[in-house]
This record gives sequence, structure tokens and C-alpha cells, in this order.
Amino acid sequence: MTQITAQTSSPSPKDNADLAALHKSQNAVVLLSGGLDSVTCLYWAKARYASVTAVSFNYGQRHNSELIAAKTIAKTANVNHRIIDIDIAQLGGSSLTDHSMTVPDGDTDKFPSNNRDGSDVNNIDNVDNNAIPNTYVPARNTIFLSYALAVAEVTDANHIVIGVSSVDYSGYPDCRPEYIAAFEHMANLATKAGVTGHHLSIQTPLQHLSKAKTIELGLTLGVDYGQTISCYQADANGLACGICDSCVLRRQGFAQAGVSDPTLYQSNES
Repeated sequence: MTQITAQTSSPSPKDNADLAALHKSQNAVVLLSGGLDSVTCLYWAKARYASVTAVSFNYGQRHNSELIAAKTIAKTANVNHRIIDIDIAQLGGSSLTDHSMTVPDGDTDKFPSNNRDGSDVNNIDNVDNNAIPNTYVPARNTIFLSYALAVAEVTDANHIVIGVSSVDYSGYPDCRPEYIAAFEHMANLATKAGVTGHHLSIQTPLQHLSKAKTIELGLTLGVDYGQTISCYQADANGLACGICDSCVLRRQGFAQAGVSDPTLYQSNES
């Protein structure tokens, strides 16, 4: 049986120069939602690879303001941008796609990343089903990465970049390093590129970063976070609710980074 281990976040020091030179000749595909994490990944990829293609999805989410944000971000970053239509909403099972379900308020004390008993929150055996909020969209990252994998093949890209994190997160099982490593292994078994020696890697530059560290990284890369929308239930004008999981984590990140929060909220009290 093949043993799968999570990828390291950076190469060894002696390999840095050679790896950087190699990356400058390679292409990447970045999953761009229009939110804080994905735009940080976009600029991270732009700083490393020869060419970047951003991929966004119109998947039946509650609002399209994040797609509008993604278009603006991609234009500002001057990268190729593809928006792919897929209807995950018809499957149901998530408050992000089913309007009959209520998006829960955020409570960072309940996030698996804040377990105080010393347990390994990345071990799925230690995550209670009730800890995974209904904002989890069944198999979303698997679906998105599969499309990104196809885009990588047709754009001759060696890398797919996704903004998952196992530090500040809401407990989604498809954000864990083990999952990413397993998908990368599968990608190289199941594609023409992989079996003909064109190795494909899944890059997760934010995997071990808190929101505050992610923001700090993005600012060094020139990210304008005022263009981003992270809210699970932003209104038609892109104004954030200020109370969902994503808003709570985002607000906390700016506060911990000591950076002014550029988010536009629906209420001045948020």
C-alpha cells in the first residue's frame, strides 16, 4: 500500500534557489473565490510562477458578490481568469447553497482549531460531527480541485494553489493536509500529465498560517484586502454580515495582525 504523507510547506534551504528558478519557468492554477485566503494565494503564486490562471466557480452559492470580487481581483492582478458554472446547489446539504437552511453565527471558541485538550484537530477521529458547521459544502474542494486539475492539464501547469488552512478554520474535513496529499497522489495517477512525467503538485501556502499571518503575508505581496469578500451571506452590494464563521475569523485576523479591517459591513454595529 502506498503511504501518503502531507507535503511540507517549504523546501529545504539548500534547494531554495534551484526550486525558485524552476518555478519561474512553470505555470500555476489558483482557486480564486474572491475571499481573503484565495487572493493571498493568487499573489503568492504570481510571485513564484511564470504564468497564473485563476479559476472561480458559479456553483449556486447564496450570492454572486464574491464572483464580482473575484473578477475585480483577477483584473487588478492581471491574470487569466476563468469562471466555471457548476450546480452544486441542486445537491443541497449546505446553508451556503440551500436558502431554506440558516447560516450559523460564528463562535471561534467552538472551532476545532481552538481545541484546548491538546488533541490533534487534523485527525478526523478527533473531530465531532457536530463541530462541522452546516456551511460545509459536501465534497466542494474535491469538485473544485478536479476542475482545477483539468485546467492545469490544458494550460500546461505544474501547480494548483488552494487557500486551505488547518489553523484558523471551521472544521471542514477537506481542508486537512492529509486530504491535500491524497488528492495530489490521485492527480498524478489519474491524468495524462501525471502518467507522462509532468508532475502535478497541490500547493497550500496557508496550510499552517493563522488568519493574522495570512494577512501579514498578503500585505508583503501587495494584496488589497478591500477588494475581497469573505462573508457567507453578503448582500447584493457585497456588504458583509459580520457574524458568520467567515466574518468572525476574518475580523479576528485583522485585529490580531494589528491591521485596520477594510471590510464593509451591513451594519455600523458590526
